Amino acid sequence: MGASGTEPSGGGEGLKRRGCSCGKDDFLPEESFESWGNYANALRSTPARFKDRFFTRSADSTELVEVKARSQHEMKKTLNWWDLIWFGLGAVIGAGIFVITGIEAKKHAGPAVVMSYAVSGLSALLSVFCYTEFAVEIPVAGGSFAYLRVELGDFVAYIAAGNILLEYVIGGAAVARSWTSYFTSLCNQDDSNAFRITVHGWSEDYKYLDPIAVGVIIFICILAVLSTKGSSRLNYVASIIHVIVILFIIIAGLTKADTDNYKEFAPNGARGIFQASAVLFFAYVGFDAVSTMAEETKNPARDIPIGLVGSMVITTTLYCLLAVTLCLMVPYQVIDEDAPFSKAFETVGMGWAKYVVAAGALKGMISVLLVGAVGQARYLTHIARTHMMPPWFAQVDAKTGTPVHATIVMLAATAVIAFFASLEILANLLSISTLFIFSLVAIALLVRRYYVTGVTTDANRNKLILCIVMILAGAIATSAYWGVSHDWVGYCVTAPIWFLGTLGIWFLVPQARSPKLWGVPLVPWLPSLSIGINIFLLGSIDGASFVRFAVWTVIILVYYIFFGLHASYDTAKDSEAKRLEGGKYETKVEGTKDSDLDGAYSKASTEPAN
Repeated sequence: MGASGTEPSGGGEGLKRRGCSCGKDDFLPEESFESWGNYANALRSTPARFKDRFFTRSADSTELVEVKARSQHEMKKTLNWWDLIWFGLGAVIGAGIFVITGIEAKKHAGPAVVMSYAVSGLSALLSVFCYTEFAVEIPVAGGSFAYLRVELGDFVAYIAAGNILLEYVIGGAAVARSWTSYFTSLCNQDDSNAFRITVHGWSEDYKYLDPIAVGVIIFICILAVLSTKGSSRLNYVASIIHVIVILFIIIAGLTKADTDNYKEFAPNGARGIFQASAVLFFAYVGFDAVSTMAEETKNPARDIPIGLVGSMVITTTLYCLLAVTLCLMVPYQVIDEDAPFSKAFETVGMGWAKYVVAAGALKGMISVLLVGAVGQARYLTHIARTHMMPPWFAQVDAKTGTPVHATIVMLAATAVIAFFASLEILANLLSISTLFIFSLVAIALLVRRYYVTGVTTDANRNKLILCIVMILAGAIATSAYWGVSHDWVGYCVTAPIWFLGTLGIWFLVPQARSPKLWGVPLVPWLPSLSIGINIFLLGSIDGASFVRFAVWTVIILVYYIFFGLHASYDTAKDSEAKRLEGGKYETKVEGTKDSDLDGAYSKASTEPAN
């Protein structure tokens, strides 16, 4: 088949290395792209191939063994739970708390921004639970892409993959631009755009060009390429300094607290709190990068739950304390939007402290960028292993044990966006992408627990589908009603739909699978609540961001129809053919579950292949 030219004989587990070559076969080695005639035939077969990929579900064993092997070299297992906690803190605590807090407190939530952080933190923690169960059971670099591919199929996984990559590029760009703002403050400049190049005549959102942000990203790229363990050590240092600075802000800031600033606690009511919460979810983005490191973790069953859940609990606590401190120091109306904490200390007569805050913020943002760079490269690596993206991105360097190509390309895209786009645009678009992916992962967890091919009856499958549709319908209706109405009557209809859907799964559908090592508690309630909160928060994001999200979705769909679909189809069929040639039992691996790993048998042939 088409991919055979790129894989060595004797099992097909790996990509043939071509040194530093960068020819067509590194990007489109599949049979569909060998000639224009083949490509024309592939395009004519698009409907049938799309149907095949849409209903195809991968297996745990496929992701853990075969797909992983396509990188030729193994990633080095060097991380433990202590590393993951600090990676989690480093990934999350950065531009969100140090920049977006000021914007949302001033524009929407007021002192009630602490409530916004609590809501966003609850949503993030529920998502962490879902990610943790998957990461323990399927410890591969693909993170949510691999989880969705196993439970919801190739097409849904691809749509999520496009948004995962968008999430990381936008998140990195936003943090890099924030780094420039705080560096400006550290240099005692009043204008946050002092070190940016202004292009007059361009839109306000794109006219401030940021070469410093590009330079920071290049520095991060070099670190991420060299070593994962080395990145971990640097992250230790940066994160420890960061936490010390955060504690300084809380303690020193509270000595200047004025409770009069809390008299107008929620100036825009609940609507302002939730509107801010949707954007502040940006401050929690990054923890999913820790799940992509499962492949490099020594003991995933122990280390991942401690690392993921522990870092999220610590992060949420610190965020709420910082939000309280900021609004007690200065009235929310005078909070500076670009460097809120630095300017707050200057306002209360502690001008010297702004340098400490700015330096700590810069260190923290370095951690966020570094962990993001590590995580996004591993996502792209695993996506490329399936050939939905060119397999050149899947190659892992034999010496460093890192995905060099994926790291460089992702950070190059991040640098381009960071050079042009403003922080507010990036934050809104990032929140949509992230909330969308987290909702899909929660749905996938419900499917994983309640549906196993060959075990779940057709009647129970249909009940599960109906209940999930009710959960989604209730959540979407609630979110839409929130966006268009200011009264509460409609929630008496929309919320019970969500509740009845969840209750239906609990009472009517038996669990088909139990987690082997670590599982989310209170299933289906916690995953369903995660879906509900994530979708509800989407209703508080501005319409222009949804337009940008739709444009991006169309772009990735066009790529999929013309390239990704045919490349992944050829690769999957080539894999099946090679198994048959090896005389193994045919299990239709791309569409079923592996009995040894999942504890459930699939509807597979037990006849030996010829």
